[in-house]
Amino acid sequence: MLEVNAIHTYYGLSHVLFGVSIKVSKGQIVCLLGRNGAGKSTTMKSIMGLTPPLEGTILFKGEVITGRRPHLIARMGIAYVPDDRRVFADLTVDENLEISERKTAERRQWNRETVYEIFPTLRAMISRRAGNLSGGEQQMLTLARALVTNPAFILLDEPTEGLAPLIVREIEDQVQKLRSSEISVLLAEQNVLSAVSLSDYGYIIDNGHIRYHGSIQDLKENEEVSRRYLLV
Repeated sequence: MLEVNAIHTYYGLSHVLFGVSIKVSKGQIVCLLGRNGAGKSTTMKSIMGLTPPLEGTILFKGEVITGRRPHLIARMGIAYVPDDRRVFADLTVDENLEISERKTAERRQWNRETVYEIFPTLRAMISRRAGNLSGGEQQMLTLARALVTNPAFILLDEPTEGLAPLIVREIEDQVQKLRSSEISVLLAEQNVLSAVSLSDYGYIIDNGHIRYHGSIQDLKENEEVSRRYLLV
């Protein structure tokens, strides 16, 4: 589904990603773990075309998307849920979803009604302005907004950051439900326990380098790697 091959990304003259390679198969949830500043968000932005890599290639469904503009990548079926949420603060919950709703020839499963079924909290505040929602409610809205674009793939950046444990569990439940939809997910997280509980496979990034990758079971058993790169 997605193949990131040896990409190098820069911010100006600053070299941020060094030969990062990641693979996500159809229907998989793959986590990208690392401490703050390790390169997780830059990897997401590189895939989405917001900070295009200067070296390496990115393929989606076998097609090279390296250097394409973000809106063209989105049209191919990749949705991006940023870590800072970016809701339309002056629009209501329903208006946020309405302007994002998109049907495609391949994917028609998600619309406002179906996302309200899995996010009943949002249905209860359908007319509330997004800027007046709590952090957890805004996170639900950004995930729901991604779903109504009917994506094949979701880039999910730090979805549990700063949220109360009860809200974290609710977000986790919604991400788990994506499995039945065969939506692939690349999940960037600092919350190791949350990411491991959701994912099939894991990568660890540190200082812009992939330091480890393997099955979730292997990651759980490798205490040295977790202690060295994840502080757990």
